[in-house]
Order: sequence, then structure tokens, then C-alpha cells
Amino acid sequence: MTDCHSTAVAGCHGSATQQAAQEDSCGASCGPARGRPDWFLWTCLAGVVLAYGWGVLMVGAADDGAVAQFTGGVVELMNRMWWGLAIGVIFVGILGTVPRDLVMALLGRQAGLGGMFRATLAGVLLDLCSHGILAVGMRLYERGASVGQVMAFLLASPWNSLSLTLILIALIGLGWTLLFIGLSLVIGITTGLLFDAFVRRGTLPQNPHRDLDGEAVPLRQQLRDYRRSLQPSVAGAGRLLVDGVRGSKVVIRWALFGLLLAAAIRGLVPADIYGNWFGASVVGLWLTLAAATIIEVCSEGATPIAADLLNRANAPGNAFTFLMAGVSTDYTEIMSIKDTSGSWRLALFLPLLTVPQVMILGYLLNQFA
Repeated sequence: MTDCHSTAVAGCHGSATQQAAQEDSCGASCGPARGRPDWFLWTCLAGVVLAYGWGVLMVGAADDGAVAQFTGGVVELMNRMWWGLAIGVIFVGILGTVPRDLVMALLGRQAGLGGMFRATLAGVLLDLCSHGILAVGMRLYERGASVGQVMAFLLASPWNSLSLTLILIALIGLGWTLLFIGLSLVIGITTGLLFDAFVRRGTLPQNPHRDLDGEAVPLRQQLRDYRRSLQPSVAGAGRLLVDGVRGSKVVIRWALFGLLLAAAIRGLVPADIYGNWFGASVVGLWLTLAAATIIEVCSEGATPIAADLLNRANAPGNAFTFLMAGVSTDYTEIMSIKDTSGSWRLALFLPLLTVPQVMILGYLLNQFA
């Protein structure tokens, strides 16, 4: 499973190194070229509006066919998701005011557990599309972050953004969401430490930018400048909301697509078959891993599907695996790492180190949930 629309790779990402050097702002768009209608967004929005309207009109009807299951699923999921999307828009607008250099300075360049924690935390707090995350991650590599920090940052980022966290809370509840986030942070930190250990042993290449000097502008000064730049006003709040809507397009478009896809699965796949195929079993877990690797859906679109794996198939481990394995096996991410570092070994170690952790945790979640 890739984490952003694959056709955006050439246009929105291009060369990972070039995008990083240009301080890519893909997080605000990651869609069609400026000035062109976002047909994908409008098509998904129209589909949701029509299905939702039909589902509301058919409430209480005796029809239990595929169409009724589909429209009913859209109504149910949308009623649970809308507030997360709305609050996510506000968070995106706020985070959009934070300079990227400040984020990199907060991340730091020191190795060890502290550096890994800061890297994963930065990944969780950033609200960017997956190609924007890749651009920032590759830029961190060029700014001298350790290999482990870069990997921890990438693993923590794609579905752990604040807006998607709110959507996930709406769909599966606060408890499961916090558990999933905690386990993903464990994977990010553990994987980062393993990467740095392999670098020290010489198994993986060192980041050649590690010998660079520190940040050109001290962190304390950057924080002071950022605080001074904040001037609360009604007009500023309006701009923040507009920027939040623009910056959230990638989340909204893929969340709507994922909602339609999850509702379509409800309509086409009976609950008993769905539970048998993707239930809390070893076979179901492996099928989920295969689906997460193959299905072409963004991390935003994966969230409703993962919620259905937990709610309908009663398989929390499969839901966690679907979210995390998509990040671990994303070919765009792997190719970006290879392009920036020049090392196939470094790129391929990402799924090699992460997939076993994901599968073990997924199995344990299914057993003890």
C-alpha cells in the first residue's frame, strides 16, 4: 500500500533529493497542478453526498441489499468521521504556521534514545501528505540527522498526523487509537535504534552529512522569532481557517475515498465472509498484510478500512497491521530513501526490520484484545 496517490509521484515528488532541497510544500497540495480542478476530490465528495442523502432517505427501510449496505455504511462512517475532519482542518492551519526549519531544529541531530523519541514525536505532530513527509524526511537526512532518526520520523508520520488521529478516534475510540499510536511509536523508535546499530557495525552506510555544523540559526532564537511572529487577530484566524482547508485537501480527498471503499466492502462482502477472510487469525493477518502491500490507497484512505477491520472483523491486530504495513512496504518511500542515500541496502532494510515487528504486534493484539 502506498501512502499517497501513485500518480503524484512524478508531479508532486519528482526526485526526492530535488524536492527536499527545494523545501517542497507538497503537504499543502499533493494533488493536481495549481489552477486545475481536483476531480478526484470532487468525485469522492459527490459520491459521499449522494450516498449519504440516499442512506438518510432509506433509514428504516426493510431493504438489506448491497446498495442499502453501501449507503448505510456511508451514513454511519460519515456521522462518526465529520468532527475529526473539522477539528483536523483547524490543526492543519495552526501547524502550517510553524516554519519547517524550526521543525528540523526541534528534531535535533543527536543519536540515541532521546533523538529517536524526538524524531517520532516530530513525525506525529506534522500534518503533511505522504510525499510532503518524504520531502521533509529526506531534507532531515541532508541536514545531518542520523539514519535511525530519519527512519523513525518516516515510520511515525503518515497516519499518525493530528488530523488522522482525530478521525481514528472517531472511528475506533480513544483507547484503541492511543494504543495504536503507542505501538507505532515503539516500532519507530526500535527501528531507528536498530538502523543506527547497523550503521555503527558497518552493515549500513553512515549518513555522509553527519559531519555538518549545527543549525545555522540556534533553536532558542528560532523559537523566539516564531513567538514574535504570532499576532492573533480575527483576520489572522480567518486566514488560518482558509489555510487549514487548503492544507487538508489531501486528507479530506483520501478520507472520503477510503470511506467509499470501506462502505463498498460492506455492501459487496458479507459480514461472515469478511470475518473469515480478515478475522483475528494467522491467515487473516497475512491476508491483511498482503492487502496493505498491494492496495493503492493513501494513508488517509486506509483509516476507514482499518476501522472496519476492527469493528466488523473484530480483528484489532489486523487493523494495526493494515495501517503500519502500508508504511513499511511503501515503494515510493523505499525508492525515495534509495534516491537520497544512494543505497539499496539502506532502503530495503526498512521493510526488513519493520514488517516482522508489525506482524508480531498484530498477532499479539488479536490474541489478547
